[in-house]
This record gives sequence, structure tokens and C-alpha cells, in this order.
Amino acid sequence: MTQGLVPGNFVRHPGRPDWGLGQVQSVSAGRATVNFEHAGKRTIILTSVTLIGADPCESDQI
Repeated sequence: MTQGLVPGNFVRHPGRPDWGLGQVQSVSAGRATVNFEHAGKRTIILTSVTLIGADPCESDQI
């Protein structure tokens, strides 16, 4: 989901399912800042990780 990634999108990190649901805060210069439920704010290098689009109803908090 690297292309079309915009602030507000909900995503999951395929290699870190324990981080939970994340919401994209910003996308710039091949990096995305994502606020994850269980890991806080993380900067993701988009050439290294393809984030998975997610439904906000899939929150681990529910």
C-alpha cells in the first residue's frame, strides 16, 4: 500500500503485528510517520516495508 498512502489512512505493519492498528500522520521523502496503538509514533521507510491497509474497525482496543 505504499502508493496512495496519505495522512489519515489506517495501516498495519506486516512484520510487527504486535504494534496493532496504525494511523498515518505524514508521508514525505519515502517515509511515513505512523501512530500505532501499541508502539506509539514510528517512522517507516517505505522502500523497506509495504504497509497493509486496514479497517479502523479492526482496532485491538475494541
